[in-house]
Amino acid sequence: MAAFSGPAGVGGASPSGFAFDSGLEIKTRSVEQTLLPLVSQITTLINHKDNTKKSDKTLQAIQRVGQAVNLAVGRFVKVGEAIANENWDLKEEINIACIEAKQAGETIAALTDISSLNHPESDGQITIFTDKTGVIKAARLLLSSVTKVLLLADRVVIKQIITSRNKVLATMERLEKVNSFQEFVQIFSQFGNEMVEFAHLTGDRQNDLKDEKKKAKMAAARAVLEKCTMMLLTASKTCLRHPNCESAHKNKEGVFDRMKVALDKVIEIVTDCKPNGETDISSVSIFTGIKEFKMSIEALLENLYFQSKENLSATLEVILERTEDFTDSAYTSHEHRERILELSTQARLELQQLLSVWIQSQSKKTKSIAEELELAVLKISHSLKELKKELHRTATQLTADLLKYHADHVVLKALKLTGVEGNLEGLAEYACKLSEQKEQLVEVCRLLRHISGTEPLEITCVHAEETFQVTGQQIISAAETLTLHPSSKIAKENLDVFCEAWESQIGDMSTLLREINDVFEGRRGEKYGYLSLPKPMKNNANLKSLKPDKPDSEEQAKIAKLGLKLGLLTSDVNCEIKKWEDQENEIVRNGRNMSSMAYSLYLFTRGEGPLKTSQDLIHQLEVFAEEGLKLTSSVQVFSKQVMQVCLLGLDGDVMNTHLGVTKTPLQNQVFLKVDKCIIKTRSMMAILVQLLSLCYKLLKKLQMENNRWVSVTNKDSVDGKT
Repeated sequence: MAAFSGPAGVGGASPSGFAFDSGLEIKTRSVEQTLLPLVSQITTLINHKDNTKKSDKTLQAIQRVGQAVNLAVGRFVKVGEAIANENWDLKEEINIACIEAKQAGETIAALTDISSLNHPESDGQITIFTDKTGVIKAARLLLSSVTKVLLLADRVVIKQIITSRNKVLATMERLEKVNSFQEFVQIFSQFGNEMVEFAHLTGDRQNDLKDEKKKAKMAAARAVLEKCTMMLLTASKTCLRHPNCESAHKNKEGVFDRMKVALDKVIEIVTDCKPNGETDISSVSIFTGIKEFKMSIEALLENLYFQSKENLSATLEVILERTEDFTDSAYTSHEHRERILELSTQARLELQQLLSVWIQSQSKKTKSIAEELELAVLKISHSLKELKKELHRTATQLTADLLKYHADHVVLKALKLTGVEGNLEGLAEYACKLSEQKEQLVEVCRLLRHISGTEPLEITCVHAEETFQVTGQQIISAAETLTLHPSSKIAKENLDVFCEAWESQIGDMSTLLREINDVFEGRRGEKYGYLSLPKPMKNNANLKSLKPDKPDSEEQAKIAKLGLKLGLLTSDVNCEIKKWEDQENEIVRNGRNMSSMAYSLYLFTRGEGPLKTSQDLIHQLEVFAEEGLKLTSSVQVFSKQVMQVCLLGLDGDVMNTHLGVTKTPLQNQVFLKVDKCIIKTRSMMAILVQLLSLCYKLLKKLQMENNRWVSVTNKDSVDGKT
């Protein structure tokens, strides 16, 4: 089942004759691709300056945009009609939406046509010809009809996935009841083809999902189906060879049950609903709880009545109760356990201090009380940060040690050996050891989930936990079958397949551990800088692909010169980032993400990297701009802290200048030339270097001021003045 593998979910060309490969997915993606230039062109039309006179050059430019919109609509309508012709139940709705889109496109073209105008020659200029109200109405109709087509196309894709799942389930039911090898071979061949089709459909859907949490759930479900398909083959063959063996039947039933759960999970994701109104009752991780708690206490600085003290106390207690997963674990070292308990106690004491100051600040609104409240918030935030570090060290060190200890797979090798020897006593001994290893890995997965840092990684931890839990039991039943039938080649092959799945999951744990460390240390920006790139279209004999033009050699040489300084600026930004001790800081994280994306633009100027066309470049710049706005928000929050706590005599105009430029809404501009894109990005990166440097200096002053405040407070305490 190679079709399940790879990030795209499509492991090669699909077999001929499959409906999904005849164009629906390609047509649907074509609809989305044609939507992008439509939005850009319509925005240009509506936002043109509404002055009374325009030059011939401007009028001709507006006319070209109107014609371009009409042509793009034409391509859009052809794609929509192609989808309608293949889906009779939605044909009427799609065709109506396509007719509306076509009418709107023609209206826009007519309203921007200058050929029928009379040109007064009095001053070389003519009055504006466009009916802007009419253009706006036509644009609204066009975007409404486009949205309808996209929604209907999405329904078609979901319907296809559900139909494909139902076919797989029906064939699986036949496989469960099969009694002969010949019948099994015929049905499994059909099952394999259906699984390839399902893999392609779900792989394309996974790529199109915008919600990272859903994408991770889909990846987990598809991983189960990929691994279980081979398990199903050997487990079923073993049952047929040894029909009276209870462990063989137990082994096969476990595979079928897990595949059915995974198939249902896929349908839940694509339809965005749960059976019987079920809700996600999974507990919140410790890191997520700490993040939400810190947001709550920081909100008190803006609004003293934002929370009640009972809510804050209860929230902290829930977080600290979850740390018992670490302190109660038999695998946690004494040193780690003591440190976690110590930090938990400290957090409780500092919350009581915060609540005390908070109550005073509600009645005494003085400058000193406000400073005390700020200091109390900083103290408890620091304690929780230290707690996070200790929990992270505990879980990652335990995981690394466990993976290293089990890297040679001694227990699996011993189970295989006892099986071929028919050694039942040895089987019992090593089955017990594997169960112990399974419990260790399951507990480690639970601890990693608490400190994973993102919802997708939490889902991956849950998937790993379930895999170890199920596969461990299946290995034991497969080993039991082999021990009872030591000369059976198919029983030996079956045990090998389950052991390989275990070893594969151990390897996945190493990757998971590395990703969790990357998130904790703030290196994740290097990975997702390019995830937002538009996907390339596939070729189709019935449709013309939309291929953005690549820059020619002259333009490439020009932008290469512009990109050189951009590359140097990314190095400057990285140097500034390295100065920060807290690599988890929001300002650092946003800055690193911007630097990573700017570096991809620099690679583009050299003809390298993931950005291949001008359209790719523009899309990346939109994401770059969004990250810049996030940075702006982080810097604004930081600047308020500086002003409130340190009361520094800074030149406010300097800070405001930096923020004002950072907030430039790049995503609202239509970039028509690559060189302008690079120049603008260079300016932003130069500002980013200065901004990071300034924030770092302010942070140091903030820390010095806090240290001074703590020392003064301690001195007063010794003197009996507090």
